[in-house]
Amino acid sequence: MKSSQPVPPPRRKSRKAHFSAPSSERRKIMSAPLSKELRQKYNVRSLPIRKDDEVMIVRGTYHDREGKVTTVYRRKWVIHVERVTRDKASGQTVPIGINPSKVVITKLKLDKDRKALLERKNRTTAKGKYSEKDVNMNVD
Repeated sequence: MKSSQPVPPPRRKSRKAHFSAPSSERRKIMSAPLSKELRQKYNVRSLPIRKDDEVMIVRGTYHDREGKVTTVYRRKWVIHVERVTRDKASGQTVPIGINPSKVVITKLKLDKDRKALLERKNRTTAKGKYSEKDVNMNVD
């Protein structure tokens, strides 16, 4: 009897799931990579972006601009960065939406939840129920 091969989900369903995702899932999807210094310090590659993080734009028209995140606009899948604005015909300034994947986080706003997240995501700490010491004790 032939076993069925795993079939990737259809494109239509993947797109529907992405664009109709609730805010809690959008938070995770709207992650940004950490700068090289932060990556070495925390051993974490990327984090969900949040207000008051400092970022550097690395792609697009506004690349090499740095600033603080003023808004994480989950409904539109964009973030607004300080001093990245455009003047309207009326003279009013409006923030320009930047895709979070096109920025690098240079400074984190740390609170207890964010520190716990970094601790969980740290790739150097051993994961699992048992430590190497526990395993060696059982072998003897």
